[in-house]
Amino acid sequence: MPRRISRDARPARQGGHFVSPTATGAKKAAAPRHGLARVLSKAGVCSRAEAARRVLAGRVAVDGRVVRDPEFPVVLTRQRVTMDGEPLVAARRLYVALNKPRGLVTSVRDEQGRDTVYRCFDGAGLPWLAPVGRLDKASEGLLFFSNDPEWAARLTDPATGPLKTYRVQIDGVPDAAQLARMQEGIEDAGEHLAAHSVAVLRRSERTAWLEIVLDEGRNRHIRRLLQVLGFEVLRLVRVAIGPVSLGELGKGQWRMLEAAELEALAGAAAGSHANS
Repeated sequence: MPRRISRDARPARQGGHFVSPTATGAKKAAAPRHGLARVLSKAGVCSRAEAARRVLAGRVAVDGRVVRDPEFPVVLTRQRVTMDGEPLVAARRLYVALNKPRGLVTSVRDEQGRDTVYRCFDGAGLPWLAPVGRLDKASEGLLFFSNDPEWAARLTDPATGPLKTYRVQIDGVPDAAQLARMQEGIEDAGEHLAAHSVAVLRRSERTAWLEIVLDEGRNRHIRRLLQVLGFEVLRLVRVAIGPVSLGELGKGQWRMLEAAELEALAGAAAGSHANS
């Protein structure tokens, strides 16, 4: 018969700290190993790149020994990780929605010195947060931030992420054939770019507002798609990510996502992509 391991012999996480299990005579079960920089990132304390910098700077120790290798393998349930002499504590997970204004770069820092989206969080006292996906400098609208890398990965993966809805003003009025081609897709720079759906919301003699839904988001996806079809984007606003809409959130303002919204996002991918 297989030997049972008592509850007391199982490795545990205490007080949010990553600690070694108490000594027992039981055989230890296999546990996943992760690189040290990834461990810090998964704990939500900083980005993976920043974690690597902290490790290289000698600020991180494993079981009391300074480690300068960002890829040093760590088993969280069996080893004690400290940073700057303090036990590594997993950060409280935060999920934030921002109405990104036009003209801001979606980056922590910009080599050209341009203003970034983090200007919107000045004085808020928030911990480290990473953007979930991107909106280019000229685009605006709904953008998520979080310190939960696994949640962010699910939302940005085309296979598991929710549909994203945009309102786009262009310098022309597309005909039925051009609308159909947007959904069929075009080839640009070796990439297939297509819209999940397209609808004309309103039009004038020279311009039109479109609602474009994407099930993936490549770099400047909508702008490149429309440019190949002969249209210039005058304004691009992301108004929804899955079931979460921009609503009345003002430009440059942010709010925490509600529990019901997080639950709805978790279930959005299956329904949306099943119908695609």
